[in-house]
Amino acid sequence: MSSFVMANLARFALALTGLALLTNAALAGGFERVRVPSYDGDLDAVLYRPQGAGPFPAVVALHGCGGLWRDNGKLSQRHSDWGERLAREGFAVLMPDSYGSRRLGSQCGVKELTVRASRERVADAAAARYWLQSRNDIRPDRIALLGWSGGGSTILAAVRRDRRPADERPDFAQAIAFYPGCRSQSESASFAARLPLMILMGDADDWTPSAPCDYLAKAARVRGEKVELVIYPGALHDFDHPSREVKERSDIAYSATGTGKATVGTNPVAREDAIKRVKAFLKGF
Repeated sequence: MSSFVMANLARFALALTGLALLTNAALAGGFERVRVPSYDGDLDAVLYRPQGAGPFPAVVALHGCGGLWRDNGKLSQRHSDWGERLAREGFAVLMPDSYGSRRLGSQCGVKELTVRASRERVADAAAARYWLQSRNDIRPDRIALLGWSGGGSTILAAVRRDRRPADERPDFAQAIAFYPGCRSQSESASFAARLPLMILMGDADDWTPSAPCDYLAKAARVRGEKVELVIYPGALHDFDHPSREVKERSDIAYSATGTGKATVGTNPVAREDAIKRVKAFLKGF
């Protein structure tokens, strides 16, 4: 882990002494609103918890550029769908809000990000893992990473061998990235995945195209790393969303075409297969 995160571990430990107060929130819509100590202030987060006493395996789930919440104050449908689904499978799911916690809205159209996938959001993921491992209802050795789009790009940065945690607690067990931007990591000579990683993409994605991820995955496998890439024919960005109509977005900062436009939407066949693969992958470790 970088010095950027290591310098703040002492703060995590002190803040966790007030864990009971930080997590004292009412259940709503199947999830609990919690506060997670982080390096630059507490993170708002959502926690889905399975029924029973545990200890449970867990997933740290990282939102995309649109954030965790919608304008109507409701949790994004994608996040509620996955949170409820994985909780039914016996996983606790913690979703840190990297943007709202810092008083930021959607970052999809922002070119100069202040909360970056490779830095601030990696630190948020580390803080989420540390928080979960401080609970007696979570298995500290069975915490996975899951992320979508910008959150998927965070996954790629977080699983690098040179980002291994230095806090002497168990590392993440595995990671899953939905349609991440792979270009910067695929062009990095120092990229090497220390964790089993599964990447799920659509071959028609014109926001984060699959070709750089294909290059990254093939190079990783040559090095003996456990990186699996699944590419779905005809699938677009957001293919796993429960009910997103196919439409063109024109409000994004970067796209494969360079126009700021990209087409998004649910692909029922790809979504169904991805759900099965995610469950099997998480339960296989």
